[in-house]
Amino acid sequence: MLNEIKHVRATAQLLHSKTEVEAALDSMAKQINQLLADRNPLVLCVMNGGLVAAGQLLTRLTMPLTVDTINASRYQNKTVGSEIEWIVKPRTSLKNRTVLLIDDILDAGITLAAIYDYCIAEGASSVYTAVLLDKDLPQDKPLTADFVGLKVVDRYVFGYGMDYKGYWRNADGIYACAE
Repeated sequence: MLNEIKHVRATAQLLHSKTEVEAALDSMAKQINQLLADRNPLVLCVMNGGLVAAGQLLTRLTMPLTVDTINASRYQNKTVGSEIEWIVKPRTSLKNRTVLLIDDILDAGITLAAIYDYCIAEGASSVYTAVLLDKDLPQDKPLTADFVGLKVVDRYVFGYGMDYKGYWRNADGIYACAE
């Protein structure tokens, strides 16, 4: 397994450098700061993929906010999604809160849409979505992210929180697996 993981990294194509990702995070933070300045947001980090993007964005946000996590997954360290599994729900009440969901990528959008719907059902007054990457797909998605860092082609990507079979979330760029 480890040989496969090393091979994937060695043969991957760099799509966005660390510098490009950092600039995108700066731009996202500026937009979020303008829109949510007086909203007392609850930031929900969508685990595990959103960990890096959320951590990077949090230090750039200037308003008072609270943080919690939510974890719903279709992938469970695989490369193909299946049914949504609810792993962790936030401990903080969402009732009458402005919620900012931060995730790594808007792919097909099924998981993020389910999380969005969960927040509304729990009484959030408004829900915003921030994704580091928005994958360009030929089909419509169930939602559009409010804040997007970068667009990415329809390939399997990893780095900055996104993984390949549980590995390479720590890669400091956005990489596409060799085709």
